Amino acid sequence: MSTPIRVLVCDDQILVRTGLVTIIDAQPDMEVAGECGDGRSGVDLARELRPDVVVMDIRMPVLDGLEATRLLAGIDISNPAKVLVVTTFNLDEYVYEALRAGASGFLLKDAPPDRLLHGIRTVATGAALLDPDVTRRLVGHYAASTRPAKSSSHDVPLTPRELEVLRLIAEGLSNNEIAATLVISHETVKTFVSRILAKLQLRDRVQAVVYAYRHGLVADGAFVPPGRPRR
Repeated sequence: MSTPIRVLVCDDQILVRTGLVTIIDAQPDMEVAGECGDGRSGVDLARELRPDVVVMDIRMPVLDGLEATRLLAGIDISNPAKVLVVTTFNLDEYVYEALRAGASGFLLKDAPPDRLLHGIRTVATGAALLDPDVTRRLVGHYAASTRPAKSSSHDVPLTPRELEVLRLIAEGLSNNEIAATLVISHETVKTFVSRILAKLQLRDRVQAVVYAYRHGLVADGAFVPPGRPRR
């Protein structure tokens, strides 16, 4: 029997936290390593328990989930934790900042249990998770508002094909969906994704999405090819 995925649950709403703990503990391949109701405790427990995945709320007392995520998975952290952020629609701006802080993905609090469990399993493998229902709306809106004024697609060191794959990643497509869209093999997509992350010095697909929007490669949900002026 394989080792279960150890999960730390951080949420200040007791009913929500209890629900998450109950759902996770009921899975044969998961176990709750710990739980807490504030960001500071979350950081301390994560460092002590070293869970496989941290399920992190954003609005919490003492230390919010955004700063807790940065302390656990920020760009300067040598052994970053895998953080799955859970939030509601009215906290979009915080989710974008959490992704920039190093979160491996996000889900909405009203997502069905099977999507939460899929998210935990996905993040535990080292992959990133983006909710396809809100990815473009969420990241596009807030990345556009913080995009550097002089950003240009000419500054992006990618080939045209790599840029095309990056655009599809930014739309929230999986490797299989990208393969089907471009009529190439799954292995070829994996190679492209690895090259993109290496060239841009990004940790995962989440950071790739943020990068695409911040560098003007996606505008209002549409891909902007290099050299073409934005409308």
